[in-house]
Amino acid sequence: MPAYRFEALDAAGRTSTGLLDADNARAARAQLRAQKLVPLEVTPVGAQEGAREVRLRRRVFNATALAIWTRQLAGLVSAGLPLERALTALADEAEDERQRELLAHLRSEVNAGSTFAKALATAPREFDEIYRAVVAAGEQSGSLGKVLEKLADDLEERQALKARIVGAALYPAIVSLVAVVIVIFLVTYVVPQVASVFSGGKRSLPFLTVAMLALSDFVRHWGWLLALGLVAGGGALAVMLRNEGFRLRFDAAWLRLPLVGRLSRGYNAARFAGTLAMLAGAGVPILKALQAAAETLGNRAMRADALEALVLVREGAPLAAALAGKKRFPGLLAMFARLGEQTGDLSTMLARAAQQLGQEVQRRAMQMATILEPLLIVTMGLVVMLIVLAVLLPIIELQTWVR
Repeated sequence: MPAYRFEALDAAGRTSTGLLDADNARAARAQLRAQKLVPLEVTPVGAQEGAREVRLRRRVFNATALAIWTRQLAGLVSAGLPLERALTALADEAEDERQRELLAHLRSEVNAGSTFAKALATAPREFDEIYRAVVAAGEQSGSLGKVLEKLADDLEERQALKARIVGAALYPAIVSLVAVVIVIFLVTYVVPQVASVFSGGKRSLPFLTVAMLALSDFVRHWGWLLALGLVAGGGALAVMLRNEGFRLRFDAAWLRLPLVGRLSRGYNAARFAGTLAMLAGAGVPILKALQAAAETLGNRAMRADALEALVLVREGAPLAAALAGKKRFPGLLAMFARLGEQTGDLSTMLARAAQQLGQEVQRRAMQMATILEPLLIVTMGLVVMLIVLAVLLPIIELQTWVR
């Protein structure tokens, strides 16, 4: 039964909006009148216009909400509840109006005879190609509940890994921001105020004080131009990164950086291995799984390597040999792929590779954070010490001269 979005007036003249199920728009209006409502607008959620409206809006599910919703749907389907009833139950429990509208749209598509994967394809911003491929494989194998459980596990693990990396980088970022703000305040306000006391004297100021005053004068007069240059440079870099050739070279150079390069390579490899393991375990053909897993790689250089490996596999090469020839991917991934091919359990071995790579990324991120925290504190202390010395040296010399 299709779903309709309505806007109506109640007896008190207040506007009421919501969703209801009806055979057609006329029946939907009849239901509203039976509820003593005056229908103003009744539009089908499952229509193509509604689908386009869903695409134009901002995303309904963020990464965390999508994982939770997938877990809830997997539980209902695994319990034996038909998909249409499971979607209805989740729509009734949704607190966000946009979620209820999206779920009603999916339910309408399923009721109209579409597969769940095709229904998800009408909202590509919410459900990417990998999500839809896994769901399609689950529907074809008749084990949609189990596949949705694996999909929820993958979404949660990916989100947890990203959260740990962001958490490890958050403290150094906050310390750096606070340090920059404090130094700018000291240089632009405190130093000129204190040093102005000695500006009328005949004695020359210490070199450190003169240098600090020159820096202060530069920041106060040209700091806005420097900030504008940084913003312009960032904007130019963002525009240049839209060029695929430049983005490929930039990402390749990024991977060669001493610390963040290895971290980025491990994170992308873990995501690639996890996605490939999930797709292979769901029964997706290996070529299609490789294509979808390659698209998840944010680093263009590693994506190009993955697509080259796909070509080798299509030509008959084993997956392990194709990945071993790509030096940007860690050797651990090729080793586990070889074990999976030898044992006939590729998805399990790739999942273990993803787990180990993810743990290695977390360990390196924590190490970097542990090293950066004292370095930032020491650096900030040295800078503040120089500023304080620049202020105190004239006072010390003045006391010496008075004596």
